Amino acid sequence: MAQKQDKPKRTQQVYTLLVEVGRKTGDGLPEGATGAALMCYASGVDEAEAVRETVAILKQADLAPLDVTGYGTLDERLAEGHDIDDDERALMGRALEENSVIVAQMTPFFEDAKGGTDTLH
Repeated sequence: MAQKQDKPKRTQQVYTLLVEVGRKTGDGLPEGATGAALMCYASGVDEAEAVRETVAILKQADLAPLDVTGYGTLDERLAEGHDIDDDERALMGRALEENSVIVAQMTPFFEDAKGGTDTLH
């Protein structure tokens, strides 16, 4: 009888994700906003899982995710020369500890008079 081999346990890591959202009824974005960018820290065994979990949670929060850009793990970001302050590291640690998605920052987008997107309102 063949024994079932245990798969090696895959370690959770925290990934930095930038999620662009559009408008949806009840999304809580400011009046006049055309969407927003959300900086998120999400735990997962790989980036694909972190993205799936983040999109699912944002949809549950009545947001409309349109695009996700991954910036990698803490180690990957440090290797690329990113400057990561103590507050950001603390949020990443919290996401890992709680096995959760942390929305660290939301920047709403507004249309300017010329028809382009302007985030400085």
